[in-house]
Amino acid sequence: MYLTWLDSNSWLIELGGKRILLDPWLVGSLVFGNLDWLFRGSRHSDRTIPDNIDLILLSQGLEDHAHPPTLKQLDRSIPVVGSPNAAKVVRELGYTKVTALQHGETFTLEHQIEIKATPGSPIGPTLVENGYLFKELSSGSTLYYEPHGFHSPSLKEAAPVDVVITPIIDLALPLIGPIIQGTKSALKVAQLLQPQVMVPSADPGEVEYAGMLVYALRSVGSIEEFRAKLAQKNLSTQVMEPKPGTRFELELKPRVLAT
Repeated sequence: MYLTWLDSNSWLIELGGKRILLDPWLVGSLVFGNLDWLFRGSRHSDRTIPDNIDLILLSQGLEDHAHPPTLKQLDRSIPVVGSPNAAKVVRELGYTKVTALQHGETFTLEHQIEIKATPGSPIGPTLVENGYLFKELSSGSTLYYEPHGFHSPSLKEAAPVDVVITPIIDLALPLIGPIIQGTKSALKVAQLLQPQVMVPSADPGEVEYAGMLVYALRSVGSIEEFRAKLAQKNLSTQVMEPKPGTRFELELKPRVLAT
């Protein structure tokens, strides 16, 4: 299994010989609803769009997960799997092979990778977006992704999971609380899924943020603090620190099944 972190929530996952582009924001700025005075993310230069993508996977329909300028640059014939909200976005952009996954539904990529949608982040009072469980069918290797740190108790049925990609710090707004949660929820999901490796997501990487909302956000926690909490719970999970744009291999140990 290979991972390449492309800043923020964007990843290239190489699993079972397939290349999956997850929540890609690679070109242009990140703005919600054209309100760049409120929030704007930018880079000094665009990221190179990866070649030979087998699947685009979208967890949410918001711009930081289904980023319209990036999606407009990608080949519209690439299959897309996403939450119903994300599927609506890509259909409107002209994508022709779109699968919307409700919670609990699965999609199988060329008989190699099984992807199951799990309840993820609440967006507003009635909408809950997707997290995803990946399984490489030949080896049994597994990966779980949730970009805002909202983990469903139903994940217990999937334990153990080899790799978890999720935030491990909080980003909070005064009077509202965490909009990205990690300091407590990452520890809970580590106890629940017993992963070999955890990889933090939702960090800025090489992105610069501006706008009124940025000045109100507060970051709580660190990788060092999280590692200390894992040790206190006698968890052997390794915490990786990816560098933006750098491909790295995860060498996973075979699970020993109880008899």
